[in-house]
Amino acid sequence: MSRIGKAIIHIPAGVKVAVNGQNIKVEGPKGKLETNVHELIKINLDGDKLSFSRPNDEKFTRAMHGTTRALVNNMVEGVTKGFQKTLEIVGVGYRVEQKGKDLNLVLGFSHPVIFKAPEGVELKAVDPLKITISGIDKQKVGQAAAEIRKYRRPEPYKGKGVKYEGEIVRRKQGKKTGK
Repeated sequence: MSRIGKAIIHIPAGVKVAVNGQNIKVEGPKGKLETNVHELIKINLDGDKLSFSRPNDEKFTRAMHGTTRALVNNMVEGVTKGFQKTLEIVGVGYRVEQKGKDLNLVLGFSHPVIFKAPEGVELKAVDPLKITISGIDKQKVGQAAAEIRKYRRPEPYKGKGVKYEGEIVRRKQGKKTGK
């Protein structure tokens, strides 16, 4: 058995889980999420415990077993606590400002970059050099953070760009003279 797939998900108080065939709906204090599970994986809802089982030990089935359990666990965690990522902006003249729900990024281009907030994701410019991305869907939060970072990845010589909070940028030595 998969070590991740066989772990039981304990459903906290205030969270409702509805299983309809291969469809799972999770509703909590922060919102609702819904997903379809692969037909090979069986869902077992017993009171406040949710578990998953598989019919065989084929490689694909084992992979889907652990993946399904992880996705549903992220749904339960998202509707209770939510997810958050923080981005830092490093560089002279680089900054961000809030424009309604969207962000106005100044990243050294000849024009400002407007990043529109995806549905279900909240963008917040904490200060001119820090962005907080939050939401209940882990995939959407991570995707929004990756798209913002993609505009100007941190470069290895001066470390300028958009990076995740706590990310370590490996620095390179600059040009050396040949004498």
